[in-house]
Amino acid sequence: MVRAIVVMLVALMLGAPAIARMAPAAPPSAATADPALAVRANQLVAILGGTGDFDGYFAPSFHAALPKDKWDAVTAQVVAQLGKPLAIDAIQSASAFSALLRVRFERGIGMIQIAIDPLPPHRVTGLLFTGSELAGDSFDKLSADFRALPGTSGFGVYALGGVVPRLVAGLSPDTPAPLGSAFKLWVLGELSREIGVGKRHWVDVVPVGTASLPSGILQAWPAGTPLTVQALATLMISISDNTATDTLVALEGAALDRFVAARGAPGLAPVLTTRQMFAIKSPANADLAARWKGATPAARRALLGSEAGRLAATPVDAALFTGKPVAIDDLEWFASPAQAAAMLDWLRTDGGETARAILAVNPGIDASTRAKFTYLGFKGGSEPGVITLNFLVKRPDGQWLAVVGNWHRADAAVDTLPFVQLMSRALLLAAAAPLR
Repeated sequence: MVRAIVVMLVALMLGAPAIARMAPAAPPSAATADPALAVRANQLVAILGGTGDFDGYFAPSFHAALPKDKWDAVTAQVVAQLGKPLAIDAIQSASAFSALLRVRFERGIGMIQIAIDPLPPHRVTGLLFTGSELAGDSFDKLSADFRALPGTSGFGVYALGGVVPRLVAGLSPDTPAPLGSAFKLWVLGELSREIGVGKRHWVDVVPVGTASLPSGILQAWPAGTPLTVQALATLMISISDNTATDTLVALEGAALDRFVAARGAPGLAPVLTTRQMFAIKSPANADLAARWKGATPAARRALLGSEAGRLAATPVDAALFTGKPVAIDDLEWFASPAQAAAMLDWLRTDGGETARAILAVNPGIDASTRAKFTYLGFKGGSEPGVITLNFLVKRPDGQWLAVVGNWHRADAAVDTLPFVQLMSRALLLAAAAPLR
């Protein structure tokens, strides 16, 4: 159900669709660039504009990962937002053969990671659109572009530090929406609460539970492998490991339902494991899905108890979650932007240093946007028809903010690239907005 948002986010949590398969780049350094890197970088303007030699510019591995028709579709989205590509404004080398490019367009700036083959003719092997800055951008323009997404969307930028998060800008901030893997923020919260009161410790060792579907790695590990709860939590947040998540949900038990209610997100209870969610969505359990829809939390808890054996025995196929959306309006984890912001704020104030460090393992955004903040924590979620990105950030002036957004549609998969661009704009606006 939860896939990683391809390298476009440089986010292991969601997987990721990017313009090409390429390892996440380290922040730009003072590395000496090979002269061929500048040549290929400056040729990119023509390639983006559709006048360059696509076949000769990219390596065969790039062609295999992203044929020209798909490349054209992605670049059309970029041009629709930023206008015609004009020039390369800056090349910040990360190594001799890779760099972060600042590309000037008619209506803004695009940040693009590039990697070239060290061997002549130094064709491009990787290219990632990692973020954009729209000239003259504003929260009003951002809201309009969120509204233009097909389906239903919402976002919120919240200033933190008061009694409750204060909305700075947003669209439908109080409307619950499907979360995908972002429900794992609440799982981390309850674990942090238990550790805070001495019930558990980060070094406690527990056996890995029943395997769930990817994302993650633990589904392939031997059953019962001992891991610390900190390792499980880190895998859950940083790469959205579903098996790690389910192990922690089972460990927390009914306390997790009490926690989500106390944190003002009662729509999450009873909190399903990912394995339970997959099983209920399986065509073999259509009758259970029908019973779940519209049932009270108490009735849903009863269903999970009476049908526990059937759900555990249901074989689930990952292919079920790679095509069209499956019951995302009824069978999902739900919370509003306001509730997600409140959860992030709780993790900031009450979660403890370790929880905040876990949130920061995978920044979920490009290095240039990350550099606007002194701290950035992240968790997102996705499945066909659903995407949500949630950031906890601290500005250099000491102001903490939550920047959260969601988009879902029941009729088709969502397009990751424009949504990531919107959330990147939200972060950039939040980094500079006067809030006091």
